[in-house]
Amino acid sequence: MDFHIFCFILITIFILYSPCYSDKGYYGFMKDATLAPTYARFDYIVIGGGTSGCALAATLSQNANVLVLERGGSPYDNLAATNIENFAITLLNTTPKAWSQLFISEDGVYNHRARVLGGDSVLNARFYSRAEEAYVKMAEWDIDEVEAAYEWVETKLVFKPQVMGWQSALKNGLLEAGVVPYNGFTYLHINGTKIGGTIFDPAGHRHSAADLLAYANPDGIVVYLHALVHKILFTTTRGERPKAYGVIYQDANGVFHKAELGKNAMNEVFLSAGAIGSPQLLMLSGVGPMAHLESHRVNPVVLDQPMVGQGMGDNPMNAAIVPSPQPVELSLVQVVGITKFYDFIEGGSGLNVSFNLTHKLFDGMLDLLNQRLRLNIIENVGVVFHKVDGPLSRGYLELRNLNPDDNPSVTFNYYREPEDLKRCVKGLETVIKVINSNAFSKYKYPGVTARELLNVMLGLPINLRPRHETSTFNLTQFCIDTVMTIWHYHGGCQVGRVVDKNYKVIGIDALRVIDGSTFLKSPGTNPQATVMMLGRYMGQRILRERAAFREKDCDYSTVVPTKDETSIGYSSSKKKKF
Repeated sequence: MDFHIFCFILITIFILYSPCYSDKGYYGFMKDATLAPTYARFDYIVIGGGTSGCALAATLSQNANVLVLERGGSPYDNLAATNIENFAITLLNTTPKAWSQLFISEDGVYNHRARVLGGDSVLNARFYSRAEEAYVKMAEWDIDEVEAAYEWVETKLVFKPQVMGWQSALKNGLLEAGVVPYNGFTYLHINGTKIGGTIFDPAGHRHSAADLLAYANPDGIVVYLHALVHKILFTTTRGERPKAYGVIYQDANGVFHKAELGKNAMNEVFLSAGAIGSPQLLMLSGVGPMAHLESHRVNPVVLDQPMVGQGMGDNPMNAAIVPSPQPVELSLVQVVGITKFYDFIEGGSGLNVSFNLTHKLFDGMLDLLNQRLRLNIIENVGVVFHKVDGPLSRGYLELRNLNPDDNPSVTFNYYREPEDLKRCVKGLETVIKVINSNAFSKYKYPGVTARELLNVMLGLPINLRPRHETSTFNLTQFCIDTVMTIWHYHGGCQVGRVVDKNYKVIGIDALRVIDGSTFLKSPGTNPQATVMMLGRYMGQRILRERAAFREKDCDYSTVVPTKDETSIGYSSSKKKKF
């Protein structure tokens, strides 16, 4: 199966990765890790400058020295990639420094993880919508603080989209299909059909979580790019709980660096490496299922924690391509239908691409390597898709090797639970109603049924799963055969299992996980709003804890910073063996 074909289909179906970036340039505190000292100390160390990590670090920098370690590069370095026509180039570029790192789950479903400052907010479909009220209550978050944290994010990078012909037809088709009422434009998660926010501004420039670093105190933060963290360091004094005290990371030249926490009881390490990176790095650092860690010769095993890597979930998506007899606008996700059974119907439209691509494909994945693929495509197509919210089916993550930059083995077990399949069938029945609606009729060729359009998916290499003849008339089998990801995977360090309600790793001091790996389910229709909110929300709470401790203990400043060009932290130019 040709991966190039799959990527072309992604372009045609979703257009979910328009890589547009801010024209603000880069921050003075953002540096390549090759410029970092070999040893430095900070109040806080944030592993991962992604969707949560940027918000968290920007907040913490207001009253502490913060180090952010991002394994990828800067989204501000490629302003030429601001047009949708460059989407495929960004998607297919999976070189070591590229923003998109592709992986295939053990379920045979193509997926990706971000490798860039700002995380998935640099690559996603830009849709912005808050978590449902019940989700906030379940998480036991303070509603007023949550509201303020959302607004902090929205002020910097969220806009109202301009809804045009195709998206308007989708909206009306959803209403005709019974996804009511119409709730207009809102960030809130409300049953019915609505228009959500976007992180594209009116000029078409993408904003991302990286823009939240504009809130940071430039004297209180340093961000190192291309900084690959290999492990978290722990004190393991006999009879005492393990305590995180630093990290070891590697720069692009292969040089290893050590960053430690300053000697203050409130200093902490934060894992914000995402649902793949955070459980993976915990395991590589010796925190996870003992037998599994020992089988990979992870030494030492700091804490036998069998729940690390468990509870991996991904919201399954099934879709239909809808060729249009008339031109359609280029649109990403703007309209969403939140059904009475709580699943979501969304869509996107438009494609006009002409490009040459040279791409080295994954080793062992394809028979053809280093092939030049020429695509000259001008199409008028849309896609309508269904996402199962809060799937019951769950999987797990395991190490493949000890390289933190390699993808671990991930199994999501899509549609293993019958209830998820029932909801998929309900969702696709709604999709069929939308496509067959009068409101949507001018964007569908007459005489072509929605079921015929669904069956087209069976002939496309959208995943590596087998096809069954019954899929042409059985929606249950169709769901299984054509499942794809909508890139909302989560879990692996879940609250109540790996971390507590304050996101502290259970059984370990001075270590928290603050990202989507802690979620029991993905919030809202798109999780990015809540992931960014969580970074801000927890950052403020942690600063309040620090202030309270400072009032209690006057001996707050235990280390005197030295002036060092490459770090605002407490640094030393002496080289040390780690």
